[in-house]
Amino acid sequence: MNQHAVPAPALSPIEELRANTARPFEQATAMPKSVYTSPDFLAQEQAHIFAREWLCAGRADALPEPGDYLTMQIAGEPVIVLRDREGHLRALSNVCRHRMSVLLEGRGRARTITCPYHAWTYNLDGTLRGAPAMTLNEGFCKTDIALPQIRCEVWAGWIMVSLNPEAPPPSEALADLDALIGHLHMEDYVESFREEFNWATNWKVLAENFMESYHLPVCHEGTIGNTVDLMKMTCPEGHAAFNYHYITKNDALDLTLAHPSNTTLKGDERRTTWLISVYPSLLITLTPGYFWYLCLTPDGPGRVNVLYGGGLAPDWAADPAAEGHFTRLKALLDAVNMEDKGCVERVYRGLSAGLSAPGPLSHLERPNFEFARWIASRIPA
Repeated sequence: MNQHAVPAPALSPIEELRANTARPFEQATAMPKSVYTSPDFLAQEQAHIFAREWLCAGRADALPEPGDYLTMQIAGEPVIVLRDREGHLRALSNVCRHRMSVLLEGRGRARTITCPYHAWTYNLDGTLRGAPAMTLNEGFCKTDIALPQIRCEVWAGWIMVSLNPEAPPPSEALADLDALIGHLHMEDYVESFREEFNWATNWKVLAENFMESYHLPVCHEGTIGNTVDLMKMTCPEGHAAFNYHYITKNDALDLTLAHPSNTTLKGDERRTTWLISVYPSLLITLTPGYFWYLCLTPDGPGRVNVLYGGGLAPDWAADPAAEGHFTRLKALLDAVNMEDKGCVERVYRGLSAGLSAPGPLSHLERPNFEFARWIASRIPA
């Protein structure tokens, strides 16, 4: 044995991930721990994924009136999404063009956008409306100043926003998904709630949890675990911009099924639940009776910001007992969410431990493997 052999250099997180995803799915293991815990890898994700892809800001019907707005951050960039005076949705930089204060916080309705620092005021199209005490500055020209526009499109009822001027439009990237689930007319579902929270896990742990239903009978034993049969779950190969799987549900939860008055859905269409993961971080459960979703953005390696919302299919929303249906749905989804919170926070604590190691994947975790391959394809060497 050579006593002076130089040990091989440690692989970087992206090298570990590429080695992990180079093997066929039948031999796949969970992603290496470093891709969850490394601050450097997260910086790569912010630059090459979150700053380049389409991110979801929620449902278009969350901003019904001119002046309605919400705020978000994309890879550290503050963004306003609002409905302008002509009724169009648009996204703008949420940073004043004067001394660079953030302009708006949270959600609300505004006639104009007013900076809380020096009261520079912008119209809802981003043009500068007024700037106090600037008339003596010879270089100041109000018409030269406006908030930068950010790409914003509505796809199937979702507000999609991107910093990347070259990203293909969502309607093009997700045409295959429209072909799969277009018969459910997701754009017509009625949102009944929208909330935000922050959990102690990596964003990918939560995304992967959504992508597989292998955990449902155990993690969700107290809620929806009895509505599924592991052997009746189908996990097809995914597509370039999304993965999916679907479950044929039993009759244990009526809201999962098509409304009795629905005559357009036939056979198993009336009881099929779709679990859709639009890369990088829009996660949708779509049933004939209701939908719910998560939109994820990282907040450091060990925390994730979550936008959480949901509602009913139009015929359930139009039912005379709709208020009771909404109440029942929200109680169920909140309980499911809390079960997931416990699971994904335990996973992050475990993968951060010294003795833990990624194990082999089930055939029910194909979407997780495809997600890993997609991430590996986005991060440069």
